[in-house]
Amino acid sequence: QVQLVESGGGLVQAGGSLRLSCAVSGSIFSIGAMGWYRQTPGKERELVASISSDRSTNYADSVKGRFTISRDNAKNTVYLQMNSLKPEDTAVYYCNAKIRPSNLYRTDVNFWGKGTQVTISS
Repeated sequence: QVQLVESGGGLVQAGGSLRLSCAVSGSIFSIGAMGWYRQTPGKERELVASISSDRSTNYADSVKGRFTISRDNAKNTVYLQMNSLKPEDTAVYYCNAKIRPSNLYRTDVNFWGKGTQVTISS
């Protein structure tokens, strides 16, 4: 069974930094794109950053130049380094990964972590 477990959230002051981690465990044949999303109450979940299997990256305009996504394929882990944090970055951050659990799967399956709270105080 595939699990995604996030860590690294917390409370920091504006201008500070946090590093989120998301480790994938369980039955894994291959991992494709991985990403981070965030959601605040009453709003839809939005993409923050994504990274493909060949490490090409994509960022939301609101975080470009401040956040960096990376992955360690040997550890099945994706990271999100968040610098120059702003109060508007406050949200629950979710890890996402497109995974093929075994070679019986023809396409990737979308998996989500349970989320980690990030709170930025002004």
